[in-house]
Amino acid sequence: METGQQWPWKTDFYIQLPKVELHAHLNGSISSNTMKKLIAKKPHLKVNDHMTMIDKGKKWTLEECFQMFQVIHQLTTSAEDVLMVTKDVIKEFADDGVKYLELRSTPRGENATGMTKKTYVESILEGIKQCKQENLDIDVRYLMAIDRRGQAEDFLEPLLEAKKAGLKLALHLAEGQNLLEETEMLLGLLPDRIGHGTFLNSSEGGSLDQVDFVRQHRIPLELCLTSNIKSQTVPSYEQHHFGFWFSADHPSVICTDDKGVFATYLSQEYQLAAETFNLTPSQVWDLSYESISYIFASDNTKSELRKRWNHLKPKVLHF
Repeated sequence: METGQQWPWKTDFYIQLPKVELHAHLNGSISSNTMKKLIAKKPHLKVNDHMTMIDKGKKWTLEECFQMFQVIHQLTTSAEDVLMVTKDVIKEFADDGVKYLELRSTPRGENATGMTKKTYVESILEGIKQCKQENLDIDVRYLMAIDRRGQAEDFLEPLLEAKKAGLKLALHLAEGQNLLEETEMLLGLLPDRIGHGTFLNSSEGGSLDQVDFVRQHRIPLELCLTSNIKSQTVPSYEQHHFGFWFSADHPSVICTDDKGVFATYLSQEYQLAAETFNLTPSQVWDLSYESISYIFASDNTKSELRKRWNHLKPKVLHF
């Protein structure tokens, strides 16, 4: 602990801390309250809470987590569902002190309800717009996601085209073991951010060359502690790769991944990181402040956010 600096205290500090969330999947971020509303609308599906959320102390395999999304997708089949979910998720992030949110989701069509990929996207954008009109204290952007369960080479060309067109890329990388070749291929695109990077620095799935490449190019990592523990890609909080990248002074952003599925929220993820790796309040503040640099918005937006953080700093840190 830094001399003369005490925690200002604990849970309140993490909620008051202004935060940036850059790795949040819309359907995985649905809270149990919203889930109950969706389940009530579709009683014929016979879905219960346990099928859409991993309770405290429970762990699932990555494959089981993906199956859980199949259930969630059955509950969000209309443009109306997507609009409600978007608004609820944004409000919950705002309540947790998140000031800037990049919400990601893969466009989905549903023949039975007439929802198309286009109306799916429009519903998310409408949800963002309505929250803005309600003056919620949060700036929200939509990241269009690609469901990448397939061969990496199938996606190289479109991703390269996107990059050439000036779009930013946030790529899930080295999420599982022994994906060296795929990771190599995707790093070749020089992504603007890396999602997870779980096995980059491990003997089971990474390589020193790849770690060096990521460090040399200062590619920010989106790190999701609880998600990795509950999906069993990391054995314990103490062994989470946040420790490796943080001690290397590498750009790292703490994120939730799926706050609904993994029963967490961003304040809690910051608290877990701080308590596990003995961070001081100043280090936690810096972690949040520096994450502004890695958002996919304009320099003007970044500078406005920095002003907000600096304005809030004395109140949050009690200096």
